[in-house]
Amino acid sequence: MPSPGSPAVKAAKGPRLVELDALRFVAAFAVMSFHFMAASRSLWDEYPTTLFAPVSRLSSLGILGVELFFLISGFVILMSVWGHTVGEFAVSRVSRLFPAYWFAVVVIFIMYRFSGVTAFDPKLSTGEYLLNLSMLQGAFGVGHAGAVFWSLWVELRFYVLIGVFALFGITLRRCLAFLGAWLALALAAELTQNDVLVFVFQPRQAPYFIAGMAFFLIHRFGPRAGWLLPWAFVAGGYAMSLYAATERVGERVRLIGLKHYPAPPENVVVAISVIFLLMAAVSLGWLRWLRWRPLMTLGALTYPLYLLHQTVSAVLIPTYRDIVDPWLLVAITMAVSIAIAYLAYRMVDRPGQRWLRVRLGALVARTGGRRGAGGGPASPVPQPLAAQSHEASVP
Repeated sequence: MPSPGSPAVKAAKGPRLVELDALRFVAAFAVMSFHFMAASRSLWDEYPTTLFAPVSRLSSLGILGVELFFLISGFVILMSVWGHTVGEFAVSRVSRLFPAYWFAVVVIFIMYRFSGVTAFDPKLSTGEYLLNLSMLQGAFGVGHAGAVFWSLWVELRFYVLIGVFALFGITLRRCLAFLGAWLALALAAELTQNDVLVFVFQPRQAPYFIAGMAFFLIHRFGPRAGWLLPWAFVAGGYAMSLYAATERVGERVRLIGLKHYPAPPENVVVAISVIFLLMAAVSLGWLRWLRWRPLMTLGALTYPLYLLHQTVSAVLIPTYRDIVDPWLLVAITMAVSIAIAYLAYRMVDRPGQRWLRVRLGALVARTGGRRGAGGGPASPVPQPLAAQSHEASVP
């Protein structure tokens, strides 16, 4: 058996994990339910948890769908970068994130500039919308065109950290060391609240990425990963995640009260525990029976759904809330959101990814490859990273 640090120990290529597509859609549906039935008083002109009281304890926890996205992202991004060059990784991430994102920014700009829609209006200038197209608005203190875009800024910083790590060549032993160092630095950032440490190591989101990466090691290498070490990182990430999640949800509870946002700490602990158990089931292969092909389509449309669902609700719910039953209106808004997301995926996202990947791949090939992320030489031509694995999970 090769040693953990040996280049011979690499992630085995395998079939697409359809179970991750299912979890992606679960996460997006949870966030959508949260925004439609728990979070957005401005949509209904009253607290939505009052309107949807029978499901308010569940819909209030939908905010944690983003945390599930971060867990999935840790798993998927490590799986994607392993054995590829940094250039290939960059091409994959840019081509995956930007086509649907650019489309969403343009739609939001047009809607708020040329219609009477007011809900969720970010009140940005034209220049600020243009900056949003870069996805770097968070670095300049500019507001996000879409309320959910904050998570993409978190993801981008995670990708940069992984890209820097990949420059040194990713092996199992180095990956374990990286996870340990990041966990320690994230804890230090949380304890000290040092601005630089918080910006780089993201203590409130890092636990999910770290645990997701550890779950990938368990999934791919089993006992060869040192077995106990990855589980230790899962446990450490879980402990920090409980704190981060209870604080995030607690801020909302403190703002509007438990009556209007019924998400006590014990419910948050249960939700985070379920999320981690689902990812543990993926890493151990317990969900391999999920092989229904339509789940792949649901997984693919998750990203545009995540980006556009609030925009759809801003149009439909204030317009029809006084004439349509709230439950029916939510069902219609969800159905329209999913339909628009599917069209955006087929007509914008998928062809846009293909177009960008080809052109950026050619550019990387012309400029020469960097050392392979798995420790080997760079490939002469960047290959699509999603061919045997997955695209980025987020949001």
